[in-house]
Amino acid sequence: MNIHEYQAKELLAPHGLPIPRFRVAASPAEAREIAAEFGQPVVVKAQVLVGGRGKAGGVKLARSPQEAEAAAGQILGMDIKGHTVRRVLVSEAVDIRREYYLSAVVDRGSKRVILMASNEGGVEIEEVARQHPEKIVRVEADPFLGLFDYQARELALAMDLPKSYLRDFTRVARALYQSLVEWDASLVEINPLVTTDKGAIWALDAKMVLDDNAAWRHSFEQLRDLSAEDPFEREAREKGISYVKLDGNIGCVVNGAGLAMATMDVIKLKGGAPANFLDIGGGAKAETVAAALAIILSDVNVKAVLFNIFGGITRCDEVARGIVSALGQVSRRVPMVVRLVGTNEEEGREILRQAELIAAQSMDEAAARVVEVSRQ
Repeated sequence: MNIHEYQAKELLAPHGLPIPRFRVAASPAEAREIAAEFGQPVVVKAQVLVGGRGKAGGVKLARSPQEAEAAAGQILGMDIKGHTVRRVLVSEAVDIRREYYLSAVVDRGSKRVILMASNEGGVEIEEVARQHPEKIVRVEADPFLGLFDYQARELALAMDLPKSYLRDFTRVARALYQSLVEWDASLVEINPLVTTDKGAIWALDAKMVLDDNAAWRHSFEQLRDLSAEDPFEREAREKGISYVKLDGNIGCVVNGAGLAMATMDVIKLKGGAPANFLDIGGGAKAETVAAALAIILSDVNVKAVLFNIFGGITRCDEVARGIVSALGQVSRRVPMVVRLVGTNEEEGREILRQAELIAAQSMDEAAARVVEVSRQ
C-alpha cells in the first residue's frame, strides 16, 4: 500500500529522521497561513501517489506567504499522471549543498533488508541504475541483529559523503532500517537526503510502501487514500478479491496468484492482452465469483472473459453456479470461455453446458479460444 509523502514523514519522524517542519494544506489560504507561521521560505509540494511531481510542476519554492498561497493555488487541482492533487505539503525550505539517495527495501531473493545509497540524489533510482549502476552501493542488514554502524559508514564512504557527516548519517541509516521493520514496510526511501553548508543532514522527501499483510498489526486503513485508488480495485479489496486493472481487453478470473500469472502469460503467448490480474482465492463461493465478474465487466475495454479454475479447495460446481448467477446480474454480456479442472469438474461443466457457455479442457485451448472470440 502506497502512502503520501506527508504520511511517510509522520511515521518516520518519531524514529529520529531529520525532517524539516511541515504541515498539509487543502487550500491556498491554509498554505499562506502555514508559511506565515514558519516565517521563512517554504516548498509547496503536490501530494499524489506517483513520482515525477517536480517535472509536472507540482513542486514550487515560495519565499513569502503570498507566494505560498499562489503556488498552492496553481498546484491544487492539477492532474499529475491521472491523479488529481487535493492536498499540498508546505515544508521549510533548506539550503542544499549536495543531494544523496538512501533507501531500505525488503529483498525477497536474499530474504534480507537491503540498504541502498547513491550520491545521485534527486534523480529517480531507476534512471541511476540504468545509466550509472556503479553509483549505487548496497549493504545487507542482518535479519537478527539489524544494521551495524560499520555498514552505515561503508555506505557513507562509498557515496563520497564527507567524514564530518558520518555520525549523523549513521543515525539516519539505522532509523530508516528501524522504521521499515517496525511498520512492516517493503520500502522506505529518502530522495533526496541532503547536506547543508551548516553541517546538517535533512530528509527532504520520503516514500513508504506498506505491506497489506501486516494490516492487522497496524492502523493502515486510516492511511489509505481512497480517492486515489481505482474504484474497482477498492471494491475488489472490500470483497476479498485480489484485482489489478491492466490495459488489455481479455478479463481473467482465476483462483490462485501463480495460476493467474500463468494465465496472463498464455493469453499474451496466444496474441491477446489481459485486462486485469484477478485472484478469487482458494475456497471461493458462488457470490465471490459473481462479484469478480461484475467488477471485470465494469471495464468497458473488456471484450471477452476467461475463467481458469483449478478446483482443489475451490469447487468447480460452485464456480459454475457463480458464473451463471452473475450473468443474470450484469448489464453487459461478452463471450466467456471457461476451463474447470479439479473437484466436481463434471458437475461444473454440466452447469456451464446448460448455460451455453464456451468450455475448454486445457489452459492452452482456453487461451486460444478467448483470444479468438475477443477479436470477433
